[in-house]
Amino acid sequence: MKRKIFRISTVPISLNSLLKGQLEFLNNYFEVTAISGNGADLDEVGSRERVKTYPIEMQRQISPFKDFVSLIKLYRYFKRERPDVIHSITPKAGLLSMIAGKWAGVPVRMHTFTGLIFPYKSGLMQKILILMDKLLCYCATNIYPEGQGVKNDLKKFRITNKPLKIIGNGNVNGIDSTYFDPALISENDKKELRRSLGIGASDLIYVFVGRIVKDKGINELVEAFTDINKKHQNTKLILVGTFERKLDPISQETESLITVDPNIITVGYQKDIRPYLGIADLFVFPSYREGFPNVLLQAGALGLPSIATDISGCNEIIRDGVNGYIVPSKNQKDLHDKMLELLQDPQLRQQMAERSRGLIIQNYEREFLWNEILKEYNTLLEK
Repeated sequence: MKRKIFRISTVPISLNSLLKGQLEFLNNYFEVTAISGNGADLDEVGSRERVKTYPIEMQRQISPFKDFVSLIKLYRYFKRERPDVIHSITPKAGLLSMIAGKWAGVPVRMHTFTGLIFPYKSGLMQKILILMDKLLCYCATNIYPEGQGVKNDLKKFRITNKPLKIIGNGNVNGIDSTYFDPALISENDKKELRRSLGIGASDLIYVFVGRIVKDKGINELVEAFTDINKKHQNTKLILVGTFERKLDPISQETESLITVDPNIITVGYQKDIRPYLGIADLFVFPSYREGFPNVLLQAGALGLPSIATDISGCNEIIRDGVNGYIVPSKNQKDLHDKMLELLQDPQLRQQMAERSRGLIIQNYEREFLWNEILKEYNTLLEK
């Protein structure tokens, strides 16, 4: 009989997007169940990955009553199903499932920190978030930072004394280089997409993929691009992602610029981002905080040089001056200067592009990471 492994996230889109393919791979060796809030994404995980699913609603925000209800539901499910391993990947799911798992006597309780919120908060909120992560780690048996930057912050803030292990070279799922392959995007498709977006054949394209919010550095990106575009009108900026005006809005000035500037093109959320990365010349990712951003791996696998901020994850994927540039966070001038430099130096841009795909495949190919995760499960279960 196969051992039972539960993979848990707060909302189903995290399982659907972050663990694509991994659950099906692990299901060859274990009986895998995916647990998160209900929704179409959870249904898609079940059908695509061919794993069991079980919906338990969990709130992303702090909500004491609803959190307690979710905790009891997790505890009862764990007690009934008796999993051998529970493994969570998002903050609230991690806290609730590690507590419930400890209460229910689950022998192996793993949590992967894909990013930390508290280093970027202050005052009472930071203290609350630190306390929550300390409680999570106390209840877990094994802790996994997604990358070196996350590991350093866990140590710096003394979140736990337990060993901190990075699986493989970091990241939760690795990159499918057969899917993110520039050879799959034909020249005709590129020409047609450029035409449909009103982009000229000689225009240089910067692209950003992610949520259109303040914390992703959109204010600095739009300001830097606008300055460049005044003198270099053959440039375009494509923003792939959705606005979140309630949670983390960009400035009104930035949104106005995006709205009125024909050289800034917004295309909303795209299930397949490859065509937009495929027509771009540079990927720009000026985020304030990350764990280990998948989109940098995806852009690199498609042969794009990247300009990213000197934060956790980004500064592990991008080697400054090799496959892109690293710039200080929240620094519009340095971002502007590197964007301009790579605009004006096509030879350097091409050299970085040629190195990008090889570096990503060498360090982050998903089959390598999946097998490292499989080894970790087997090692812990043998103990």
